[in-house]
Amino acid sequence: MAKQSKIAKNERRRATAARGELSRRPRDASATRVRNRDSVDGRPRGCLRAFGPSRVRLREQAHPGHLPGVRKASW
Repeated sequence: MAKQSKIAKNERRRATAARGELSRRPRDASATRVRNRDSVDGRPRGCLRAFGPSRVRLREQAHPGHLPGVRKASW
């Protein structure tokens, strides 16, 4: 679980980057500084764009069958 302060800072950056001001903007206004995070617990690494959760959360949800169309590969 990510610290609440990191999640809040990322949300402030996302809101600032969304504004399209033409004047001089603060450093946090850059869209490249926004970190992709897990939509459930805020994990900063291993976040999958297609689903939203991190790789750890994806496995936790896919094994019991909570994600439709996703199943464990076997060969």
